[in-house]
Amino acid sequence: MKFPRFLPGFVSLLLLAALLRAEPVAPTPAPAWKLKDVDGNVVSSAQFKGKVVVVDFWATWCPPCRAEIPGYIALQKKYRDAGLVIIGVSVDRQGPGVVRKFIADQHVDYQIVMADDDIQTAFGGMDAIPTTFIIDRAGNIRDRKVGLEPAAEYEQALLRYLKP
Repeated sequence: MKFPRFLPGFVSLLLLAALLRAEPVAPTPAPAWKLKDVDGNVVSSAQFKGKVVVVDFWATWCPPCRAEIPGYIALQKKYRDAGLVIIGVSVDRQGPGVVRKFIADQHVDYQIVMADDDIQTAFGGMDAIPTTFIIDRAGNIRDRKVGLEPAAEYEQALLRYLKP
């Protein structure tokens, strides 16, 4: 069987991403932000005060990002009533049309907003995507992960902050 030329590099990136998983971080105030969703409506971090918020920086062209989305959909559904909110921050440069189509095709039912020039800097910069943060109910960043992580493992990190 002949494998595509990019496969070894892609597998190496996935393995590297798995190794980049960070542990919980010291509580740091999350930056306030206002971004537009794919329909041009302004969404603000203030809307989610008192919730546990997952902020996931991703792109439609990123295979590890795409792989995590079904897990985020399931986590949002499972823990919505416990106060979980998933926010996908798309860094796609082709604009909201590409993201809107992706959302429809993949049945993404959590909030997606479009990154602006300042949001990545406000979160400390991105070495790679996906880069994902957990923000606790008090508005503090408590966890940062870079790369792909199975939903079951990420759920364990979330549970620390979802408990009342």
